[in-house]
Amino acid sequence: SVCAIFLFLGIVTVFVTCTHTSEEAPVQTPYPLVIPPFFPPMDIPANNPLTVEGVNLGRYLFWEKKLSGNNTMSCGTCHMPEHGFSDSARYSTGIFGDVGNRQAMPLINMGWSTTYFWDGRSVTLEQQVSEPITNPIEMAENWETALVELANDPIYPPLFYKAFGSTEVTKEGVVKAIASFMRTMISANSKFDKQRIGQYVFTPSEFNGYTLFLTEGGSPDQVPGGSFGADCFHCHNGPLMQVKKFSNNGLMPNSMNDLGRAHVTNNPEDNYKFKVPTLRNIANTAPYMHDGRFSTLDEVIEHYSSGIHMSPTIDPLIEFGSQGGVQLDAQEKYLLKKFLLT
Repeated sequence: SVCAIFLFLGIVTVFVTCTHTSEEAPVQTPYPLVIPPFFPPMDIPANNPLTVEGVNLGRYLFWEKKLSGNNTMSCGTCHMPEHGFSDSARYSTGIFGDVGNRQAMPLINMGWSTTYFWDGRSVTLEQQVSEPITNPIEMAENWETALVELANDPIYPPLFYKAFGSTEVTKEGVVKAIASFMRTMISANSKFDKQRIGQYVFTPSEFNGYTLFLTEGGSPDQVPGGSFGADCFHCHNGPLMQVKKFSNNGLMPNSMNDLGRAHVTNNPEDNYKFKVPTLRNIANTAPYMHDGRFSTLDEVIEHYSSGIHMSPTIDPLIEFGSQGGVQLDAQEKYLLKKFLLT
């Protein structure tokens, strides 16, 4: 009948209209990452492209205390911006009062790293992000609880939708988003950087300190090429001010006898080797070394000058360990520190 035809057409019209007006999947916006001068390209995983929406979600999650077992701790609790995204305490304290045995590394320029943690046990930034959340002496959360709490927060389902095209809150999404945010934590606008691009001129003290930094140590009549320098550049060079390796830098083992890299490799040749840290933001990231044993830069400089402890796995680039270090005098220590503060 005519009525039936019109009813059918009406149903079709409604169906077509509803289909046309349903919300389309969001378009992720590529994040405008700026690679600083002299820095290499950043290797971003193909399965976690850097997007504005993903970084924004990661920024929320970095400060989200629901990722801890009692909702009192976030990533930012132990990685504070005012301390170079590190911890001012020697050892970080977990949600139950448990104290770790290593200093929290600064979370800067992580997008250029290929190993994470002092012992290198994670090989992707995504793996690094995940571990502290479930670590029983750190944030001590289980993923099932965390995901339910995030899903019940009205903030997160829309943010996940924008970042990943679904309102479902997932572990994979949490980890990817925080890793994306961390890849944007770039340190590259210091006096050192400005000097390299002609926007700053080192003071005489800074320049002389840089010269010491780049110069071989040792007596010229005893060491080929030796020039009484501070001998720092072997392990700290390039725009990142670090080399990608694990090193025994002559520290006396502490009471916990932390074997460092050997805990991962089970190779005694890796005993007491730790990831070489960056010198960037060094003025803000005290205390220093894997166990935070040094409170000041002066103590660090003194270690390499006169405090080297010899052991079978010591880095061969610590060339003057048998005499305790490079034996800088007071003026040389002063100049080296002036450069480090740039």
